[in-house]
Amino acid sequence: MKYLKREWDELRGDEFDFWGTSMWYFELSNDNSVTRQIEVYKNGPSLKYDEQHTEDEYGALSDQPLDIEDDGYVVIDKAEFENIWSK
Repeated sequence: MKYLKREWDELRGDEFDFWGTSMWYFELSNDNSVTRQIEVYKNGPSLKYDEQHTEDEYGALSDQPLDIEDDGYVVIDKAEFENIWSK
C-alpha cells in the first residue's frame, strides 16, 4: 500500500463551497487504485470513502488510478493516514 495527501486550494463548485478548501488523503493499492480516501474541509466536515462505502450525497471514492507523478501529491506514512482515518 502507498499513502499520499494532496491539498486542493479550490472550492467544490457546488452548494457546499462554504466548506472551503480541502486536504485529501489516499490509500493506494499496488496499481495506484484508491482503496480508501479522506477529504478534510477547512470549514466543514471530513468525508471518508472505502470499498464498503463508495459514495454518498457529498461525493465518492475515486474510481480511477492516481497519477502519483503529479506534482501535487505528497507521500505520507501509514500512521499519518490511519490517524486521520480514525477521527
